[in-house]
Amino acid sequence: IRDPLWSRGLGDVYKRQLHNAYPNPFNPLTTINYDLPKNSFVRICIYDLMGRQIKTLVNENMMAGYRSINWNATNNLSQPVSAGLYIYTIQAGEFMKTKKMVLIK
Repeated sequence: IRDPLWSRGLGDVYKRQLHNAYPNPFNPLTTINYDLPKNSFVRICIYDLMGRQIKTLVNENMMAGYRSINWNATNNLSQPVSAGLYIYTIQAGEFMKTKKMVLIK
């Protein structure tokens, strides 16, 4: 059975990737795009500069493909967070990538 990505001609260049949040800086909403070349368990979390987990955006098995998730600058309790620099991380299988974004108010 062939990987469906190969049938689209993407198999050799399609890889796990975490794209830059857009817009960045943002207020009050930003979008995080990411690529999954195969089905995997995905976890995307937001952290403050002290390393405290602020929000879990994704924590589930996902099918392969180009995906996006929005963050509305709230924590896990749906409370607004302060302006500042935040770190977002994706973990998909053995892949892990971290990037930065800035919330302005």
